[in-house]
Amino acid sequence: MPDAELLRSTLRDEWHLVPSEISALDDVLLSHGWEVTAGSGRYVVRLSDLDARLPVEAGLAAAEHLRGRDIAAGEPVRTLSGGLTALTEAGAFAVLRRVPGRRLDGCDPIDQQWWGDRLGAAHRALQGFHHPGLRPWQPLDPAAAHLDAEPWLRAAVTDASAAAKRLTVTDRLTYGVLHGDPAPGGFVVDPSTGRAGLLDCGASGVGPLVYDVAAAVVYAGGLPRAEELLDGYLAAGPVGADELYAVLPVLLRLRWAERADRAARRGRHDDLRRAREALDGMSG
Repeated sequence: MPDAELLRSTLRDEWHLVPSEISALDDVLLSHGWEVTAGSGRYVVRLSDLDARLPVEAGLAAAEHLRGRDIAAGEPVRTLSGGLTALTEAGAFAVLRRVPGRRLDGCDPIDQQWWGDRLGAAHRALQGFHHPGLRPWQPLDPAAAHLDAEPWLRAAVTDASAAAKRLTVTDRLTYGVLHGDPAPGGFVVDPSTGRAGLLDCGASGVGPLVYDVAAAVVYAGGLPRAEELLDGYLAAGPVGADELYAVLPVLLRLRWAERADRAARRGRHDDLRRAREALDGMSG
């Protein structure tokens, strides 16, 4: 997480934006985010790891693609030099104009319907979208050195990764462009118009679309709390119910293994403990 001065100086130097108000967005797995007011404009700022720069730029292009298909999404704002992202010591910054509306509450059943609907609509609208920054989806690396952080961790990551690989070999899955991190706070609904949309498209890649649904289910608190989310997705997305419910358990385990992997790499012991509890609960 960068200090406030780095955030302010980057916005000033790279985008000529002078914030009058900054508020942090909810934590997500792959990036940090802020809502920023500067002058009369409202923006979303995302900070991702340096090695995610090209996927982030693919996500920004995907947001433009959605806007061209009448799906509300943040409009990328180029830097003063014309780039989509700005590199700093803390990572790659990106700025988008903020879509009108309030952020969704992942615990609210009606908001879950909006959430699933917009994720499904984005998946459908991005079929056929191409960008050189789109990276292929791949499970975790069970040989990574940081998996020695806890005695149980390497085996958990190995098992989850192997199950995901078997799934891609043995099952016919619906592939497409992934959001990557579809937390409820990344989606909005405008009460004045009833129109829902996305703040951004995450660090995009190509993979099984149910992976995004699994990520959203984790943010919702698990399958028992995600019924309306899944209902909204099935009504709007390109994945059928048979595939969704058959694949979800495997990709839920993978998503929790990814959270454990990232927590270990960053030394976040509380996050690692929560990931272990979730993985243990899934094996019971």
